[in-house]
Amino acid sequence: MSAALESIPRAPGGFPFLGHVWSLWRDPLGLLKSLSATGDLVRLDLGTLPVVVVTSPQLAHDVMVVHGRSFEKGRLFDRVRPLVGDGLATATRQVHRRHRTLMQPSFHRERVASYCRIMSTRAWELAQSWRPDQRIDVNQVMGELSIGMLAETMFSAEFGRPAVEAVRRDVPIIMKTLLLRAVSPKVLDRLPLGPNRRFDEAAARLRRVIDDVVAATRSSGDAEQADLLSTLLAARDADSGEGLSDTEVRDELVTILFAGTETAASTLSWAFYEVARHPEVEERLLAEIDAVVGERPVDFEDVAKLTYTRQVLDETIRLHGVTLLMRRAIAPVNLGGVTIPTGTEVAFSLYALHQDARVYEEPAHFDPDRWLPDRRVGLPREGFLPFGAGARKCIGDAFATAEMTITLATILARWRLRPVPGRAPREAVAAMPHPDRVPMTVVPRKAPVVA
Repeated sequence: MSAALESIPRAPGGFPFLGHVWSLWRDPLGLLKSLSATGDLVRLDLGTLPVVVVTSPQLAHDVMVVHGRSFEKGRLFDRVRPLVGDGLATATRQVHRRHRTLMQPSFHRERVASYCRIMSTRAWELAQSWRPDQRIDVNQVMGELSIGMLAETMFSAEFGRPAVEAVRRDVPIIMKTLLLRAVSPKVLDRLPLGPNRRFDEAAARLRRVIDDVVAATRSSGDAEQADLLSTLLAARDADSGEGLSDTEVRDELVTILFAGTETAASTLSWAFYEVARHPEVEERLLAEIDAVVGERPVDFEDVAKLTYTRQVLDETIRLHGVTLLMRRAIAPVNLGGVTIPTGTEVAFSLYALHQDARVYEEPAHFDPDRWLPDRRVGLPREGFLPFGAGARKCIGDAFATAEMTITLATILARWRLRPVPGRAPREAVAAMPHPDRVPMTVVPRKAPVVA
């Protein structure tokens, strides 16, 4: 280990040979939140592999933006490469730049507006399907809804149905085992452990089904579909005229599934729970939804008008953000006065950074008003990075924001959700800390609306 890495304070709680793996398995969220007490740079050991964790928002911004060219996607994404191949999440800088340029039209305003029609219809159908005083597990329902919405925007053609079903079946399996796989020593991958086997089987099955659908869509020559798959197949480089290969399209679709399902489902689940726990927030939220939307379906144009709804979602994402992101230095880079050597793994936790008391007053308190314009200007730009920053910022941020806004407004226009007494949700460790279970009872706000 280099002298520079030796100079970085080591997080407490490590063990010989294992390093901090046991601590990460036992309580990853608690460990990540505790690291700022050790310093702005802290060393975690994953077995014998040292990982530098940056614990200040400024240093995280430096990694993503200021020194972005000095980093590539690191260990976490190496470990999910069997699933996502060379999609945006894992691609080298050159491949990433080309693919992002080709994919960008798929997420332009007009395309997102067309996707929103699907989102609105599915959210409306879900709200219509409930009955007064019905008990639901919100986390399960939002997971199924989010996966269904994303799959339908990807594969609208009839021969895309097998892919939709594969997404519904396999993505939840993959997301449950993803984070622990990423932080475990590689030697464990070769052991026939249940989580490893389920991850590998689900990833292989999902990739195989999407391969078949991509090939079928390409050979059909149907350019009229407005789904994401057709848009990617039609994308062409402005200079060379070249498009994405079937394998590249497959990798990008799987990457979007990997990145897009848990974010929306987890955030919505926590949002419904937090809103129900804060009556003053609920009343303001319902008043805005009634004023902007009324009793009709929510559409794309409503998203920008639902400003308090966005504040509620931003505050929810702040409290329950992405657990861990990693980068690998491809050149020496100075972070916090320490020169990090080439090849060093650097990590940061948006979950921990967004609850930093140095940035946020009462960081554990759910307060959507902290996102009012006059209060938001007092926060440093790098203090809130829900979709990352720099060249690697999530390409689907507008898609995810629209999906969450439409779903929240559609359901709350019709129902109030009430937590089942005696069962507070706990944070379950995954790519995002989703609630383990959110049993809630749906209570009608008004008489049923007929579409």
